Amino acid sequence: MKYPKIYLTLVFLLLNMLPIMAQNTPTTNEKQQEKLVVVWTSDDPYVADRVALMYTHAAKNNDWFNEVTLIIWGPSAKLTSENLKIQEKLHTMQKDGVEIRACIACANAYGIADDLKKLGFEVDGMGKPLTDYLKDPSTHVITF
Repeated sequence: MKYPKIYLTLVFLLLNMLPIMAQNTPTTNEKQQEKLVVVWTSDDPYVADRVALMYTHAAKNNDWFNEVTLIIWGPSAKLTSENLKIQEKLHTMQKDGVEIRACIACANAYGIADDLKKLGFEVDGMGKPLTDYLKDPSTHVITF
């Protein structure tokens, strides 16, 4: 059977467009690799309890993201070192799979780096990791 040229041209175009159309649709693997990084800077315990930590923990527990990281940065570091309720919440979050990191420059500025390390949190430079997170298209960064 002989097909008209128009049909052959359409089939050719469709076959060549498939790779392009597939690039615009995230694959299941790409969706599973989405990461959330929450930069928590506020020293307000209500912002911590009712916004930053609540959302971060829910994101992990509800599988809204494959990986969830909380960065303790600035005044939130001092609040963490002083507030037992927040420390307990952070430990629960860690047990549930949230990675907790803290900025060493901030912790040193408040004289609490050892306190945060004793609490079991990673205390390290955060400038470069935050930059990498911001440049990574699969990572979503939000600040409270």
